[in-house]
Amino acid sequence: MTDLLPLNPDELLTTTRTVRKRLDLERPVPVEVVREALEVALQAPSGSNKQKWHWLIVTDPELKKKVADYYAASHAAYTGPVDPAADPARARIVSSSKHLAQVMGDVPVLVIGAIEIDENELPAGNQAGLWGSLLPAAWSLSLALRARGLGTAWTTLHLQYEREVAEVLGIPGNVRQGVLLPVAYTKGTDFKPAPRNDLDSVVHLNGW
Repeated sequence: MTDLLPLNPDELLTTTRTVRKRLDLERPVPVEVVREALEVALQAPSGSNKQKWHWLIVTDPELKKKVADYYAASHAAYTGPVDPAADPARARIVSSSKHLAQVMGDVPVLVIGAIEIDENELPAGNQAGLWGSLLPAAWSLSLALRARGLGTAWTTLHLQYEREVAEVLGIPGNVRQGVLLPVAYTKGTDFKPAPRNDLDSVVHLNGW
């Protein structure tokens, strides 16, 4: 088993950050480390315990480049100019996001979390039950990787080109993608909790 960072549960939960500029693009990531983290992640809940999730681990340089090209195209359409003086926090995020779009194809491993659906089209109405059977495991994967000294960035921008990416990777029509996680060792492991809204501004006791 891979050595784990000395983090207690609260430290792990509060310091698992979106990592972009601090992804180490030069250090190889053994597939076995990703598989080990996935073994942990698959303890996450799944509706009716059906476990219809699928995990695509992409390491082939040509396949990564094709996925990265679609990601970059979606990113270019998604992001707009931002004034650093007016909104420095947003400017930092945009800069970091742009960096990831530029290097996505160089990240050692790309992991796509996907899930089987009953029909070739997503269900109408509220889809919480469907995605609630995939995304908790994807977040558990991020946590398990962080515990092993690796970083991820939760992103869904590639889904603008979901069908094209599915064709590249041979994903069947009844399997839909939910998240893309670029995975690499991090440059340092000293991540800290991020600013968040005051708890009382988002908690509602016994009603809104």
